[in-house]
Amino acid sequence: MEYTVQKLAKLAGISTRTLRYYDEIDLLKPARINSSGYRIYGQTEVDRLQQILFYRELGVNLDAIKDIISSPHFHEVKALKEHHEKLMEKRAQLDALILNVEKTIAANEGRITMSDKEKFEGFKKKLVDDNEKKYGKEIREKYGDETVNKSNEKVLNMTEAEHEELTKLSEELHKTLAQAFATGDPASDIAQKAADLHKQWLCYYWPNYTKEAHAGVAQMYVDDERFTAYYDKEQPGTAEFLRDAVHIYTGVKQ
Repeated sequence: MEYTVQKLAKLAGISTRTLRYYDEIDLLKPARINSSGYRIYGQTEVDRLQQILFYRELGVNLDAIKDIISSPHFHEVKALKEHHEKLMEKRAQLDALILNVEKTIAANEGRITMSDKEKFEGFKKKLVDDNEKKYGKEIREKYGDETVNKSNEKVLNMTEAEHEELTKLSEELHKTLAQAFATGDPASDIAQKAADLHKQWLCYYWPNYTKEAHAGVAQMYVDDERFTAYYDKEQPGTAEFLRDAVHIYTGVKQ
């Protein structure tokens, strides 16, 4: 079956402007242009659009999607299985939050008693799942499944008070790190304070702390562009500065 821009847009639930933009950036070209000058899309294009929208739903940007589906190694069935796996993970996160809301409503109506720990279970589960999705593969390769599983368990068992302390500590760490970065000296007192705060922050997640692991994760912030982007979003160079401060703090250089 073939579709015009208007018909395919209606079928997919997107705007005609989106389809035209995908054409302009060579993400989704029509199968042909008919004698009246209309874009015509066939089954191949319909399937490609489905893949594009799957990736968009998972938060992948258009440039990355173009690279993925244009790769000679792209395999549609494999991609669909990966989509299914990620969507199931996303559904599990939503189910946990929905259950948390339902229990909170029941508790407020006096139908059940809800512990303080239960009030935060959905949020902690989402935190663990999000971290696994973003960094799980690299972290498990570097530190092993047992260490990561223990870390996840520690987060899931975190009390409300610990959760609040962690939030405050994270805010203090980022504020102190920004002030330290302005000095330009990773060996300064305030930079070493930032390194110590970073150690305290890690200890909320790690079952055991070692200087070598601390230095290693700081180096990973520089080696992995995703971590670098997170720390450098306010001030480029912050990830390297933190790495240098931690290496001085621990006396270990990777």
